[in-house]
Amino acid sequence: MANVKLFEHRSIDYVPLAERHGKVWHLWPVWFSGEAHLATVATGVVGAALGGTFLWMAVAVVLGCALGTFFMAFHSTQGPQLGLPQMIQSRPQFGYVGALLVWGVALIAYIGYNAFNQAMAAQTIHTLFGGEERQTMVVFAVLAVSIAFAGYHVIHIAQRWVAGIMIVALLFFTVAGAFRLHLPDSQLSWAGFKATPFLAQLFAAAAYQISWSIYVSDYSRYLPRDVGVSASFWWTALGAFIGGVWTMLVGTVAAAIFPSLDLSQAIRAAGDVVYPGFGTVLLVTSLAGLVTITTLNFYGASLTLLSVVDSLKRIEPTLGKRVASLALCLVCTLVLSLVMSKDLIDRFGEFLAILLYLFTPWTAINLVDFYVVRKGHYSVREIFNPDGMYGRWNWRGLTAYFVGFVAMIPFFSTEIYTGPVAEMLGKADVAMLVGLAVSAGIYLWMCRSVDIAADAERARVADLGLDPDQ
Repeated sequence: MANVKLFEHRSIDYVPLAERHGKVWHLWPVWFSGEAHLATVATGVVGAALGGTFLWMAVAVVLGCALGTFFMAFHSTQGPQLGLPQMIQSRPQFGYVGALLVWGVALIAYIGYNAFNQAMAAQTIHTLFGGEERQTMVVFAVLAVSIAFAGYHVIHIAQRWVAGIMIVALLFFTVAGAFRLHLPDSQLSWAGFKATPFLAQLFAAAAYQISWSIYVSDYSRYLPRDVGVSASFWWTALGAFIGGVWTMLVGTVAAAIFPSLDLSQAIRAAGDVVYPGFGTVLLVTSLAGLVTITTLNFYGASLTLLSVVDSLKRIEPTLGKRVASLALCLVCTLVLSLVMSKDLIDRFGEFLAILLYLFTPWTAINLVDFYVVRKGHYSVREIFNPDGMYGRWNWRGLTAYFVGFVAMIPFFSTEIYTGPVAEMLGKADVAMLVGLAVSAGIYLWMCRSVDIAADAERARVADLGLDPDQ
């Protein structure tokens, strides 16, 4: 037994222990920069577009970011423990083939976000410099996908530079704005509470933060395995929360002062009030952050797409396949962004709501399985074995997902569909809270017969190269 070499899976997915490196604090700039850009600003405008006042929308932003970041950061802690991308970790809960369900949801998020990012970039550049928006979308997307092709290390370097630039820009806007930006009294009254825009803003912020959960482990999996859960949680959470709240509030302030302008015009106008010409600087720096988060989405989409293909038919990860996957993702995002409605903020709010409904059951099941049911004991070897101990289809995870999703339907509140309970609540959307509770509860109940100690031993035996069922 002592002479059996521990499993070291060579693929695009798994980072072997010998290749782990980096410092846990590196997660902070990745997720601060991941939040400090125009798409996050747009998230802070969702409630204002529905008639919410600044004071209550600011509270909703803080609470929503705290709620979403809590779940997102716990996903990040899984990376150093397993060395796997986030979506691959869903196989123990949903099965080798069953995990394709959540991978499909992840691809929707990647492609959808990048389509919005490209449309926002084109709108912003048009506001600043004029020019044809379609050509701008293409140039922006090609730049982002080129950085994604350069790989993980280049992405990290770019994120650190963007973090430094955005901290300077946001500090200047905040400090100078405290003296020069003047909100109408109606925007600062506690009497202006409206449940629908408040809950829409709160859960839009929460959905936005939770949506990073699909690849948060992709950037923590390179860290050494001895990185503690608390360290990876807090460095991720602080970066994402501070970056998210700070940047969303820029949008909330701009929308409150200039409600009749579109997003990029309002930000430019607010920045120019702070200091003449600073509006242009703020938009340009926000565009830099938008490039890098679009890069992260392309990188994650490429990994997920290759994993989907590998689940259906074993493939060797080659440079050609990586280029092909990035090119396919590029084409899909460009097609979607080119046909996207001009009514960008309303459509973005709808998109976030749909992502929230799709990701809520998954995040509940994944975290409960990792922290409560299996307590972090997984076999990496068996995760890559289609006929292994986790099976092709895991009825527990799939059932909990669908039951949790169905339970949320009466609480949905979107332009496409509003459920009966949401109608009774004045179109307030509390579906996330229902989905989390139902999915986690159903999954725990179904796993009540799982022998945790025996399962952990099977995982250990499997990673020693032995048959866990012998």
